[in-house]
Order: sequence, then structure tokens, then C-alpha cells
Amino acid sequence: MIFLMNIGNTNTQTGLYSGGVISGIKTLPTGDVDSSIIPEGIPCAASTVVPAVRKRLSGRDIFWLDGTCRTGLNMHLVDTATLGSDRIANIVRLADTSELPAVCLDFGTAITYDIVDSCRVFRGGAIAPGRALLRQALHNYTAQLPLIPIVDDLSAGVGTNTVDAMRLGIDRGAIGSARELIAAIKMLFADETVHLVGVGGDCKFFIDYIPEIEYGGNDYTLQGIRKAWELNVDEN
Repeated sequence: MIFLMNIGNTNTQTGLYSGGVISGIKTLPTGDVDSSIIPEGIPCAASTVVPAVRKRLSGRDIFWLDGTCRTGLNMHLVDTATLGSDRIANIVRLADTSELPAVCLDFGTAITYDIVDSCRVFRGGAIAPGRALLRQALHNYTAQLPLIPIVDDLSAGVGTNTVDAMRLGIDRGAIGSARELIAAIKMLFADETVHLVGVGGDCKFFIDYIPEIEYGGNDYTLQGIRKAWELNVDEN
């Protein structure tokens, strides 16, 4: 049994791994994460892209996934010192469960694209702003553009008012960006089929419009953290 945490920029996901499955999955704002959410008496493994939260939890015995950990992959092409631990968890899970080459697309505050080839080499990837971040940026850095909510239906045609114009530019633009990055990645593997796995809180929207992306499940990154823990701790 192990308690798992995927601590993101906006939200944190937790779950309890036992008997081959992760149960009791919960999501809470990252600002609310403190040591009180961690059960006593069982191991804990976590990834975080928020250094302040790791510092806040420094008094607890936690396996932190980072670039120094064993992954079961060849990592020589990337700068592991700057690699986000959520991305590491995703590629560990990708290599453990997908036919390679494959890409994990994590649609969160940022959208990350991480590539593992058929020789189990992590090839790197791409990072782009997510839909919520794009909305926030337009609102914060202009005088009159409002902060608009995220919706899953896609505006058709052109926007005839400011909100619809923003939705069209952000949402269709995000889909276009994803398609372009997928096409660029596929060019690296001209003679191979590239499998696409989508995860993250905004995944459903993109899968609806890019159906070649296969849904990885709501515990995907947690499972990657669990596998990394096994590679580094459980087998010692």
C-alpha cells in the first residue's frame, strides 16, 4: 500500500494504491495541500512542479520523483535537471503500458508533449499554454478583455462579440497548436505508427476534436509515480 500525490500548478490529485489498483482518488486545490492530507504509517510517493509545496511538506518522509530517479528509460538526450516530475511520471507510465513509439499529451495548466521511442529512449517533447492559462493571460495583459469560463463546445465561424472571438481564438487555436505539434512529432517517426495518449483535466475537450488521441485514464500520472516508486524504492 502506498499513498500517491500528483501536485500540479493549480490542482493536486491523490490516491491510495493497493492490490494493483488506485482507489479513493481525490482532487483539491494545490494551495490547500499540507501534511494533514498524508496518511500515517504507509509509504508516500509524490511528484510536484511547485517547489513551495515540497518545502511545505519537508518534514514528512516522502519519495519525491525527480530527474535523479531511475525510470527504466534512456534519458541521455534530455536535461533531467530541469525536467518536471509530472512529465517523468508520464513517460514512466507511457513506457510501461503503451506500444512504442508513443506520446503522452497532458492537458493541464500547461500542455506537455512527451515522447518515448521504440528503443525506450526519452526523446524530449514540447510545452504549451493550456486553455485556462491562455484565458488568464489575455485578461491579465489587456485593459478590457474579460476572464471567460472554459466550456467544451467549440465556437463555429467567426466571433461576432468579444467573448466568442476570444473562445474561437483560444480554443480553436489550442486545437490547431496540438495538431501541428502532433504532426511535427510524427515526422520523427516516418516509418512507424506513433501512439497518442491523452491525460489531464482538460483532456476530454481535445480528444473530442482530435480523436486519434486515446484517453489514458484519470489515474495515469499517479500510476507513473507508483511505478517510479517501485523502480527506486520497492526493489531496493
